[in-house]
Amino acid sequence: MNITELTADALSRAIHARQVSCREVMQAYLARIDAVNPAFNAIVSLQDGDGLLRQADARDLQLARGESMGWMHGMPQAIKDLANTAGIPTTLGSPLMRHFVPKEDGLLARRMKAAGCIVIGKTNTPEFGLGSHTFNEVFGVTRNAYDPRFSAGGSSGGAAVALAQRLLPVADGSDFMGSLRNPAAWANVFGLRPSQGRVPMAPTQDVWVSQLGTEGPMGRTVRDVAPLLSVQAGYDAVAPLSIAQNGHQFRAALDFDPQGLRIGWLADLGGYLPMEDGILPLCEQALDRLKGVGCEIEPAALGMPPDAVWQAWLVWRRALVASRIAPFLLNAKNRAHIKPEALWEYDQAQGLSGSQLLGASVQRTVFYQQMLGLFEHYDYLALPTAQVWPFEASQRWPQNIASGGASGAMDTYHRWMEVVIYATFAGLPCISVPAGFNAAGLPMGLQIIGRPQADFAVLQLAGAYEQVAQDVLRRVPSG
Repeated sequence: MNITELTADALSRAIHARQVSCREVMQAYLARIDAVNPAFNAIVSLQDGDGLLRQADARDLQLARGESMGWMHGMPQAIKDLANTAGIPTTLGSPLMRHFVPKEDGLLARRMKAAGCIVIGKTNTPEFGLGSHTFNEVFGVTRNAYDPRFSAGGSSGGAAVALAQRLLPVADGSDFMGSLRNPAAWANVFGLRPSQGRVPMAPTQDVWVSQLGTEGPMGRTVRDVAPLLSVQAGYDAVAPLSIAQNGHQFRAALDFDPQGLRIGWLADLGGYLPMEDGILPLCEQALDRLKGVGCEIEPAALGMPPDAVWQAWLVWRRALVASRIAPFLLNAKNRAHIKPEALWEYDQAQGLSGSQLLGASVQRTVFYQQMLGLFEHYDYLALPTAQVWPFEASQRWPQNIASGGASGAMDTYHRWMEVVIYATFAGLPCISVPAGFNAAGLPMGLQIIGRPQADFAVLQLAGAYEQVAQDVLRRVPSG
């Protein structure tokens, strides 16, 4: 049995059937990390192997007594380095946080530990999670699982690469501007951004206004993503706007008949979004797979000026990101140790008024209502997951997007990711599914967006897609 090749769900069943011990699982993953991680730098702050094996032995003793902690019993898990982990550094990828070791777990880690996982370390992330390219001055660059010369995306880049390279059975991440979806697309795995409030975050600075970022699951199969979401999801009073449902619904069978479902293909929003050559045709091929199982694919229009959405998004993003950076700038000397993109976000927000933020909220409301109107005609919406193919890891971010022989300059460090803001801004569930590869062997994903709080329906359609996309999913990276 090649333990690290098992899906997370198969691994869970094998552990509970005593076909493989938790010690054997830990040994297999630690050996894989030792052999592969140096070339990709996905897992950081790896903990002492002897201590991890002792924890695995304790899980085996529990099973010998007929006790199971849950679906993740004995699974090695590395938590994204933005989420607090007791006794393990949580650096946020910042030199200023290099030595910060939380005394308590955050809610995400606490829930996964309660389900039986063993935390072996962290997964790498950009500084403060900003930008869809995973590099920082603490741990360096995380490299693409299919070609280490290229970016892994981000900010859950370490998580995505760890999955693709079989360093973890399943992974957690977080998503503000595509951070669960973009790296999943560039690693040929599944990344689900849950509905806003489905997976509550704690601790956090603000529980009332900051409603754009969310944590969530990633997996090599949809049947791995769903049970991990069941562990992560559920109301908690520390997050008063979290959805008042538990996660048990995501353990139900995903099988269903997609015959007759209508999918609105937003493509590049009528030419508004620049796309590198080859991305749209590849995503249309992915949609053809769904057409083959009975879905109806129809061209769709956003129905309002996309730039109005972008301008409102910028106001919200500046306000929320600046509030995260502000505590570090109470000491003016820290400015020299914060990356320029984070400082730009902070500086752009200075002078932002309450009326401007409220105006952007009104525009966001108009956009949300427009999305509801689209769902009167379509069961799902679809978009590419990224506007560019994985770029060279030596770049900070794409300065322009070459499309159809023309080149469009990017006016911000994240404008090349504009395609992911629509699900985020409307708080809608959205999964990135593997769409295929370009001639250079680099992967791309397709976003499937569902109705408000229809996370299970999104997983169901992704599961149907997975069954007819095995040619894409069988293409695994070397390593």
